[in-house]
Amino acid sequence: MLSCTYSAGIYGIDGYLVTVECNSSKRLSCFEIVGLPDNAIKEAKERVRSASINSGFTFPDCELIVNLAPADIKKEGSSFDLAIALNILRCAGAINADAPLSDSCFIGELSLSGAIRSARGVLCMAIAAKDAGMKRLFVPVENVREASVVKGIDVYGVKNLRQVADFLNEKISIEKAVFTESEENTEYNVPDFADVMGQEKAKRAMEIAAAGGHNIILIGPPGTGKSMLAKRLPSILPEMNFDESIETTKVHSISGILPDGVSLIKVRPFRSPHHTMSTPSLVGGGRIPTPGEISLANNGVLFLDELPEFNKQVTESLRQPLEDGCITITRTAGKVKYPCSFMLVCAMNPCRCGYFGHPTKECTCKETDIRKYLKKISGPLLDRIDIQIEVPSLTYGELSHRQSSEPSSEIRKRVNMARTIARKRYENEITDNGVRINCNAQLEAKHLRKYCALDDQCKAIMEKAFNNLGLSARGHDRILRLARTIADLDGSIDIKVKHLAEAIQLRSLDKKYFN
Repeated sequence: MLSCTYSAGIYGIDGYLVTVECNSSKRLSCFEIVGLPDNAIKEAKERVRSASINSGFTFPDCELIVNLAPADIKKEGSSFDLAIALNILRCAGAINADAPLSDSCFIGELSLSGAIRSARGVLCMAIAAKDAGMKRLFVPVENVREASVVKGIDVYGVKNLRQVADFLNEKISIEKAVFTESEENTEYNVPDFADVMGQEKAKRAMEIAAAGGHNIILIGPPGTGKSMLAKRLPSILPEMNFDESIETTKVHSISGILPDGVSLIKVRPFRSPHHTMSTPSLVGGGRIPTPGEISLANNGVLFLDELPEFNKQVTESLRQPLEDGCITITRTAGKVKYPCSFMLVCAMNPCRCGYFGHPTKECTCKETDIRKYLKKISGPLLDRIDIQIEVPSLTYGELSHRQSSEPSSEIRKRVNMARTIARKRYENEITDNGVRINCNAQLEAKHLRKYCALDDQCKAIMEKAFNNLGLSARGHDRILRLARTIADLDGSIDIKVKHLAEAIQLRSLDKKYFN
């Protein structure tokens, strides 16, 4: 007898439909799985056999051949267990032969007891099932909220193999999952800028960075609040739209770090990896490519504290993703593409002891050591960081002033206003990579001529800054993007002298520290 059901696999952050075929023949008893399965799928033979028996079914004593199509794509993971087991039970007569399976997709790993365990990447697979025309989707109960985000397909949360079989035999009913967006937590449980005393210039720089999606580096001695400022950046970023939430949730889902009970990530991610990390941990990789920190920070913030302490090979690997907003990882097992459109926030001391240029404390580093320390940040990487801001030590008066600073909610209102202006301006613009432009940091050279035009007075100032600061063409363009953001925060249609001047000031530490 031949039986056919459907499941789904993952390739990169996209799912694809897998046809699971099972043929039973009255020959010498054997059980084979074909269609380029990995070891986890090959081991499904024992899981399926034990799960079927412990669920009260008789496992057929015959030749069983299971094929996973398309057969030319490597299948990975244990989420095919449920579909394989249902095919075998159908061949054994435990499930009615006329049970409607052609419009259903089954996802889940089986335990030896027959319980259905959660799977990674269910959101990606649910989207693939819906796009393939499936009407019903059966997933583990732990993943039901995640899958219910997808509209146009009925999602059922199932606990064990017996429950699914009884439902298909019309012995019981299972309630369909319903996604209610109001249930989602959209509150920002992150620290507030009201806690930061002083550092008004740095706070202004963070506001500009948030408004335009710009990368920023904070330089200053220890204890001045660099990390404190960086950790509060998500509190002033605009809310994610639905497409951004879906994309971010897909990456977290396939990585297995989606929080329990969360169906859709609504708060922009904040990733802060340790400086001992490897290059594959940052950009993604492995024998079977998986997302790295830059993809987990997609549509959010990647914070690199103590930037010079990172291995230079690790930091240099950021150069292409910062430009492209995506990363392509090629391995012998295949080539995958992950999104990585993130804000890079870096913090560093001016030297190893931390007190180079400090007004009261003496630096104990040699001049050659200072240069060596700063040279760990390459010119090409620094050129991709829009804002360079110095965070000086606070005076006692600033620290003892206990009146609360401006809260994040007020700053966020201005950020949202600037982002709204930018989105309306670029509603018909896309990048060369096919990404819709949502903020000024995404502007390409072809857009600068149209949206960042300067009058004669501004051109004269820009020319002087270009020559005095030794800017590259990329540095020149990044100042224009910054000026565009500052103008948006000011509600100005045109870039004026004051906007350009502030943008240049936010890009002027190259000569002090890195020349």
